[in-house]
Amino acid sequence: MPAPDGLLVVDKPAGWTSHDVVGRGRRLCGTRKVGHAGTLDPMATGVLVLGIGRATKLLTFLVGCDKDYTATIRLGQSTITDDAEGEVTTAVAADGVTRAEVDAAVATLTGPIQQVPSSVSAIKVNGQRSYHRVRAGEDVQLPARPVTVERFTVLDTRAHEVDGTPVVDVDVEVTVSSGTYVRALARDLGTALGVGGHLTALRRTRVGAFTLDGAHDLEDLGRLEGPEHMPVTTLADAARAQFAVRELSEEQARTIGYGQRVDSAEAGRTEPVAAFAPDGTLVAMLDESGHKARSHVVFAPAGS
Repeated sequence: MPAPDGLLVVDKPAGWTSHDVVGRGRRLCGTRKVGHAGTLDPMATGVLVLGIGRATKLLTFLVGCDKDYTATIRLGQSTITDDAEGEVTTAVAADGVTRAEVDAAVATLTGPIQQVPSSVSAIKVNGQRSYHRVRAGEDVQLPARPVTVERFTVLDTRAHEVDGTPVVDVDVEVTVSSGTYVRALARDLGTALGVGGHLTALRRTRVGAFTLDGAHDLEDLGRLEGPEHMPVTTLADAARAQFAVRELSEEQARTIGYGQRVDSAEAGRTEPVAAFAPDGTLVAMLDESGHKARSHVVFAPAGS
């Protein structure tokens, strides 16, 4: 018996790709129908939300949620990947950088900003991932795009030497909008301070309503007796935890189930709305931006 439809929150280990975790999730949950709600780089750890079964339809909406991270930024070294996985391209002594200068530079990178993604990101350029082009020797220049850094807090700074270069490691916590690259923040902080910078550690602690407190270690999951014992958050509970909720009448639930429209409960809402039948079943994710609510996606009954 496969795992029930819903979300499985995993604490991704270092060295695993998000695709690796999805593959493991398929074996653990006994189904091919598994996806994730936002990639984590192999060096990163922390919250990776997996959608199981019909809950894969929720992932599109979860990808757009804001996220929390803890990270360590090394000032004094730049790398080709803007993180510790790439070779060092420049080294500049950072021992003259003060905490006040770090705080001032962080302030300029907080709020709505225009961010140039790392060239080794998964963004597609003319149909090909940017990182593929970089590894093939191309000089890829990605355009800046608007993102929001809601919180960028410096926790600690530590000065030491790496390969003879004085560097400063900066521990931070950030809350960012979807599409923000924390390693690009590391790069831009180093650039602002004139010494270069890159990311040496990254841990995602929250995706929307889902936090590390509810995340599960893959090794622990592997010890469970079978797919039906996976600690999956049900489809209905997951939707109620994350999204605005609308309770439908029986007639409205039938109408939406047939793919037809109903009047919006709150016309002008920009966020997706989880619509529930009187028995608590998740019927659809609705778009109520207009006077008539239309379905982003309708959830067929399990097994149909």
